[in-house]
Amino acid sequence: MSPSIRDRLAVLRESMPTVEPSAADRLRADGAWLVDIREADEIAQGTPVGARPLGRGFLEMRLESEGAAADDTILLMCASGSRSLLAADQLRQLGYNDVRSVAGGFDAWKDAGLAFETPVMLDAGDRARYARQLTLPEVGEAGQTRLRDACVLVIGAGGLGSPAALYLAAAGVGHLAIVDHDTVDRSNLHRQILHRDASVGQAKVRSAHATLAALNPSIEIVPIEARVSADNATDLVAGYDLVIDGSDNFSARYAINDACVAAGIGLVYGAVERFTGQVGVFPAGGQPCYRCLFAEAPPAGTAPTCAEAGVIGAVPGLVGTLQALEAIKLIVGMTDTLSGKLLSLDARTQRWRTLSLPGNPNCSVCGI
Repeated sequence: MSPSIRDRLAVLRESMPTVEPSAADRLRADGAWLVDIREADEIAQGTPVGARPLGRGFLEMRLESEGAAADDTILLMCASGSRSLLAADQLRQLGYNDVRSVAGGFDAWKDAGLAFETPVMLDAGDRARYARQLTLPEVGEAGQTRLRDACVLVIGAGGLGSPAALYLAAAGVGHLAIVDHDTVDRSNLHRQILHRDASVGQAKVRSAHATLAALNPSIEIVPIEARVSADNATDLVAGYDLVIDGSDNFSARYAINDACVAAGIGLVYGAVERFTGQVGVFPAGGQPCYRCLFAEAPPAGTAPTCAEAGVIGAVPGLVGTLQALEAIKLIVGMTDTLSGKLLSLDARTQRWRTLSLPGNPNCSVCGI
């Protein structure tokens, strides 16, 4: 340890508020932030029950993204109580008013007989694969673990489901299911990037499974060969944390929406027509829902299909990618999402706008 750091620690031990482990545990139970700032390999050996394992790197940004306020009580813990003093000093300089170092760190916590747990951490392979997003304070080890533990259902392995599934698999969503009833046609290939020319005639979910497994063999991929309807939508969404709607017909959209509302599952919606697209998030268990946006389907024949109207593959690519991005943000716990909003885009003119979607109190599905 250099003389300057040693001297600084000596000053901080005299001036920085500290708290004994048992008192820190009581404060945590009363709502204080107990933050473990040790490195990932240290946290893997154990962390206090109820602690937030945020690490030291980008701690200030991670606290902000987690929602810590300037007047919250923040208790910092390292291994023995030195690093937490330095980190507490920096947080106080940034305007956090009640920051304390846990005296003796995790060593003292264990010696006091207080409860701790051994978290399931990422292995070396995962840290290498997801290194670029682990660096983001909005993701970090905690967010990547949430992605690994998440169960996401993607409706459709077509123009929207293809980029959505690819980016969710690449991001490390641990349990990914793909629903589709169709087979690969050569006319699909310019936009449905899950599939290859050799897959023509094959079930889309089988083709999707092969592509996703080759991209990320460490995740679970479940192909579900089925046509979505009001009869099976409830069973399809059961057990999932989030649903991505990449369907291309109104009956499937309404069925999935109604099932998600009933089950309290968030729904990421997407749609494309020619050069235009829409992306929105209908929050879990609340308003608005898809029926608040479109109470009824348009008359038959008034909404052309992609085969009738045409589409450039990059347009559903944009929309499906945005659906994946919103799903990732929701899973890791970011607050700035499209929840209760609709993003509309015109790819021909590059005009984008975001609208707030008010819930319809008279909605037949989510109305209160």
